Amino acid sequence: MKQFVTNARKHLQRTALAILASAMVAPAFAGWSVSGSQILDPNGNPFVFRGVNHAHAWYPDRLNQSLRDIAATGANSVRVVLANGTQWTRNSGADVTNVINQCKANKLVCVLEVHDSTGYGESAAATHISRATEYWLSADIKAAIIGQEDYVIVNIANEPFGNSTSATTYTNDTITGVRALRSGGLTHQLMVDAANWGQDWQNAMRDNAPAIFAADTLKNTVFSVHMYEVYNSASIVQSYLSSFQTRGLPIVVGEFGAEHNGSNVAEEAILQYAQDMRIGYLGWSWSGNGGCCVQLDIVNNWNAASLSTWGNFLINSTNGIKATSRLATHFGATPSSSSSSRSSVAPGSSSVPSSTPATSSSSIRSSSSSVNNTGGTCNWYGNRYPICVSTPSGWGWENQQSCVGRTSCAALPAPFGIEGNTASSTPSTSSSSSSTPATSSSRSSVTPPSSSSSSVNNNTGGLTCTYVVSNSWGSGFTGAIRVTNSGTSAKSGWTASWQYSGNNRLTSSWNTTLTGSNPYSATGLGWNSNIGAGQTVEFGFQGNTNGGSVETPAVTCR
Repeated sequence: MKQFVTNARKHLQRTALAILASAMVAPAFAGWSVSGSQILDPNGNPFVFRGVNHAHAWYPDRLNQSLRDIAATGANSVRVVLANGTQWTRNSGADVTNVINQCKANKLVCVLEVHDSTGYGESAAATHISRATEYWLSADIKAAIIGQEDYVIVNIANEPFGNSTSATTYTNDTITGVRALRSGGLTHQLMVDAANWGQDWQNAMRDNAPAIFAADTLKNTVFSVHMYEVYNSASIVQSYLSSFQTRGLPIVVGEFGAEHNGSNVAEEAILQYAQDMRIGYLGWSWSGNGGCCVQLDIVNNWNAASLSTWGNFLINSTNGIKATSRLATHFGATPSSSSSSRSSVAPGSSSVPSSTPATSSSSIRSSSSSVNNTGGTCNWYGNRYPICVSTPSGWGWENQQSCVGRTSCAALPAPFGIEGNTASSTPSTSSSSSSTPATSSSRSSVTPPSSSSSSVNNNTGGLTCTYVVSNSWGSGFTGAIRVTNSGTSAKSGWTASWQYSGNNRLTSSWNTTLTGSNPYSATGLGWNSNIGAGQTVEFGFQGNTNGGSVETPAVTCR
């Protein structure tokens, strides 16, 4: 009997050790993560989305061929439309498994989204974001995505609120969704869409992104803005994207096109700033948009050999997919010493996008053999980054931090640019042939965000304000005020005040708290209210001329 007990005990011990060993060697799904504003692949290397959207829920028979064709463009990711059954036929767990397998087979990062929530609160057919979270946690869907953390990013709900939802409701409901998924056991990287049909023109996501990010127990949430007609100028694109980057929050352009609802989109600016800031983008959409939105088709009639004008620009322009996309390293790509996802083709290098589309002989900066990169600091619109040593232009990744190529920094408008060490490279110009030139007359005419007119006002307290008109048209304008601390010590808090003498009036603002209705006063937000010595912060606005001419008023800073 004693021997039996001893043998039984040994058997149990061996069994326990076997179970423990099995657990130790079981596949570990590290999944995606974020580090500040950067998205990291499962190997911990920086990754920049360069992909497209595919309307799988409406065209399930197009999946396999479409994903092969999308991968052939050089794209490294695809955002796939799914349905939870409230507006469109529900995609089952078996179908989602097939989607994931097709993404993996084509080495595409798979962003999955529930489309039934589109425009909730304004669209009667839309379903609340809570129904989308229920879909992700349903038994068959959860079984399909658990264990696929290395390959799947969960975009909770597409454009989950229309234009009638308050910022408080958007924030609270989004936080509830994030917490529900974490409580339900999902450890995937999450992606949340903005309010206002994804365009965030009321800045509910922008202003509350820190609170949403903090609510994620894994601190692994990425923000997604959809850039359509609201983003019709370079300054608006730059201001919105930089507001996330300067706060160290990850942002992607989850959807965008060249035209929407008959209105132009600043797609050149989106590509340029996304490249300069190392921000991901996914164009809408591969094909099948129908009569109202056929201009958003990337290929005509699902034919990969027939690119639309929009698709040609998205894929083949200087900052397009083909030139700038890099696979995630767990799909076999080799990270470079500076960044795993930078293009080998130097971007346009300037922070100001070209006002014309890429041509077959576009001039691209390249580093001459006499480059003397010996460090220094780049003042990138008020934020300091080191000058790259091994990356001559664009953005790089050196010594575990972002850096700016010397030629890109040198091209910034005053008062920004290279500070400290003034050693510079002598750029040369070479002719580079892009695949097929984009020639659409619908390309947006982008006014550089430097200035078409400006006024500089020196004020007491060591602050200097510059009022800049960045873009203007017959009835309106966009502009910015740059507040510079020219003193030798940091300034805590600032206020800029101004008044138009004519009919100019503001209609919206960003990166500031604006009060008054002429005169106006602007103060900083939590993340840009303190200005270090020599630092500049910038906030933007849009206004109407109301029959008058565009003004550049005096600004008082204190």
